[in-house]
Parts: sequence; structure tokens; C-alpha cells
Amino acid sequence: MSPSAHRAPRIRPKNTLRTELPLLIWLVLVWGAMWRDFSIGNLLFGLILAFVLVRVFYLPPVQLSGRFNPFWAAVLAAKFIWWIGVASFEILWFAVRPQGAPQSAVVSVRLDIKSDLLITVVGHIVSLIPGSLVVEVDRRNAAIYFHVINIESDEDVRRFQRSVRMIEAYVIRVMGTKESHQALKAGRLSEVER
Repeated sequence: MSPSAHRAPRIRPKNTLRTELPLLIWLVLVWGAMWRDFSIGNLLFGLILAFVLVRVFYLPPVQLSGRFNPFWAAVLAAKFIWWIGVASFEILWFAVRPQGAPQSAVVSVRLDIKSDLLITVVGHIVSLIPGSLVVEVDRRNAAIYFHVINIESDEDVRRFQRSVRMIEAYVIRVMGTKESHQALKAGRLSEVER
């Protein structure tokens, strides 16, 4: 017998309309935006689809930290725009430089945050900056594997890992838990560049 045969069955938590309402509203808005049609009939059909999706498919709850810092969100947004601009010019240079295409590698970065939401946010921010892409996420070890261009040496790997941990620090400042924010302030997060 396989090891999974001995596991206890999972019990699906009982959802109420109160807990599902924000998700239903969001799904209906996404439906309207996808079709670029916010007519009553289209939104009603989107509500029916959203209700079926929420009732048929189990979505694990997303744990929110309950805190959001608008100042650090603005700082992160400004830095993000800067990083996109710099990376875009680097990619442009790689396309026209005489040496040809740069080396690439898959780089693993282990994060200190354990929240699925925050790991996803870090992965998306890094992927939206030209030159890297998420290949895999290891939830158990809070590690993200990135395909990164212009990796020529071990120092390039360490520089990329430091940049991802720096983004992790910004995400913690914006919406991390109080415990992770205190650990960041106390310098207990591993190798975070401030």
C-alpha cells in the first residue's frame, strides 16, 4: 500500500456565504473585466459561475497578516519601476552586444517567510522584472527556483539571491506579519540586505 493510503481523510471546512462573499464579488468583477462587459446579464451569469466554482472546488484559505503599510508599498512600487527600467536596458544590451547571449542558470532562493501569499508576491515581483522567471516553488521549504539570465559565476548567483531577499524584506515591510516584521527589524532574517 502506498503511504497516502494510510492518511486520514481531509475534512473540508464549512464555508458560509459571509466568508465566501468577498471571493464571489472578486470573481464577478474579474469575469466582467475579462469580457469587458459589465452589463447586468453578464455579471449575473458571472455570479452563477463564481458560485458554482466556490461550491465545487475547494480553495484553501489565504492567511492575511492584517497589516498593510502604505509608505513601504509606495517605496516598493517606486523601486519596482526602477528595477524594471534597469533590467530592460540590461536585456536590450544582451540583445545587441557582440559577445552573444549571456549564460543562464536555475537559481534557488530560500525565503524566511512561510506565508503562501507572501511567497507568491515575492515570486511575482521577481518574475515581472525582466531577466528572471519562476520555474518552481517548494512550499515546504519556502524556496523559489528561478531561471535567471546573465549568471556567469557564483558571485552572480549570490547577487541574485541577495536581490530576491531584498524584495522579500520590502514585502515584509509592506504586508508581512508582525512577527516577521519584528524579525526583520531585529536583523534575524537571513542575509537580508536593507
